[in-house]
Amino acid sequence: MKIFYDIDHLKGIKNPVVTTGSFDGVHIGHKTILNRLNQIASKIDGESVLITFHPHPRKILFPESAGKTLLLINSQKEKIELLRKTGLSNLIILNFTKEFSEISSIDFIRNILVGKLKAKKVVIGFNHHFGHNREGNFEYLHELGQYYNFGVEEIPEQDIHNETVSSTLIRKALLEGKIQRANAYLDHHYIIISKLYDGSKTCKKINFPTLRIKIEEENKLVPCDGVYAVNVLVDGEYYKGILNIKNSLPLEMRKIDDITIDIHLFECYSKLVGQSAIVFFAKRIRDELSFSGNNEMEKQLKADFAEVNELIY
Repeated sequence: MKIFYDIDHLKGIKNPVVTTGSFDGVHIGHKTILNRLNQIASKIDGESVLITFHPHPRKILFPESAGKTLLLINSQKEKIELLRKTGLSNLIILNFTKEFSEISSIDFIRNILVGKLKAKKVVIGFNHHFGHNREGNFEYLHELGQYYNFGVEEIPEQDIHNETVSSTLIRKALLEGKIQRANAYLDHHYIIISKLYDGSKTCKKINFPTLRIKIEEENKLVPCDGVYAVNVLVDGEYYKGILNIKNSLPLEMRKIDDITIDIHLFECYSKLVGQSAIVFFAKRIRDELSFSGNNEMEKQLKADFAEVNELIY
């Protein structure tokens, strides 16, 4: 997958088949669009292209309301990793600014889709809007496609368990600790990508050494406090383990730097400290608890260890 960070330095994208959007979570609905993109590109000897944005448009357009409280399922690094796995050929990450938001839908089509990319076909999701004031839609694209000679296709609404899949629905599930539901909507495990650091000194004292992970982006969504069954991928090796998320503040007052995330691996090697890891969340085991002493904590951790060790994931 080739990655571009502006529209002016694109290099020879052949017969582009294009879609646009934030694609936070790269969930099953997004994958439906990307799969179709790849299918069409293959048929016309072309390349699939996703135009996405950073920061998230809501952060720029509504900084004191919807954007202020918006948490994202993926950091930019995580989104790139997930998109790479879809077989996407080209990823264009445009800097979303107030000025960019004022580009009309016709200028976006004329100057970017046609002028810069020379799109052969545009694929959009159900009820997708774009351009200034979200004035562009499928009907508008179809009309201009006839004039500028590109095809347009709309992907139908994607449902799971009779609920419309959306990034908003997935965020809600994660914040409630409903990991298995979120994973079903995503069609993959919720992930955190982080460098590994030395963990809790208290856990080390009771022979449960941990590794600590740190969130790199302030807007990254972290599931609610509690204990989770996870897999950790480091340098091609998978390690099964227990992850604990702890934060003393109410959810609405959370700050990334105040959240403690420790992982106890069933095979914990000190050589992992300092390495980059992908943490895959499988299931929430229990709430975060307070302990009167180390003995009580050790007893609970052993019970957690036994429960997670029995899980197949």
